[in-house]
Amino acid sequence: MKVYTSAVVIIPPEGKWSTIQEIRKIYDRQINKWMPHITLLYPFRPENEYISLEKEFSEKCRQIRPFEISLKKFKYFPHGKGRYTIWLNPEPNDLIINLQAELLKIVPDCYDVNKFKKGFKPHLSVGQLIGKNKLYEVINDLQKNWNDIEFLLNQIYFISRIDNKTSKFEIIKQISLTGININK
Repeated sequence: MKVYTSAVVIIPPEGKWSTIQEIRKIYDRQINKWMPHITLLYPFRPENEYISLEKEFSEKCRQIRPFEISLKKFKYFPHGKGRYTIWLNPEPNDLIINLQAELLKIVPDCYDVNKFKKGFKPHLSVGQLIGKNKLYEVINDLQKNWNDIEFLLNQIYFISRIDNKTSKFEIIKQISLTGININK
């Protein structure tokens, strides 16, 4: 069973959060619920299943080498009726997509982020807007003032929150990517 109070995510190191959080304070209504993150699996299994899932996820992650992620470009998703989500594009997309596909093999029922028209699209949401003119203005302004963020993806996180409107997601488990079984 999957729940909306649980997810598997990539989280940039906290030392890289400040500029992301400055943007989110202005535009993201979810800032008090989610830390900056790239969703891999959501909804995910409930927290009481984390211990039993940890072994399989750890084994899988031992086969995946850590890699650098760059956050350079702002993009958006249209939601209809002039509503948009602004996000940072994590590159290289293909390595994140491959990571997500490998994790999905462990919990194939947690495929909701793959249901979109173009499938799974790695992204780090920074806000929501209404109005196409405002969207272009904000994205251009953000891009003009943006300093690229780079970090080593060497861990994924199981996060969870209590099922109420004001609860925040918290890191419950972190699993390292090591790539040590890569040649076996």
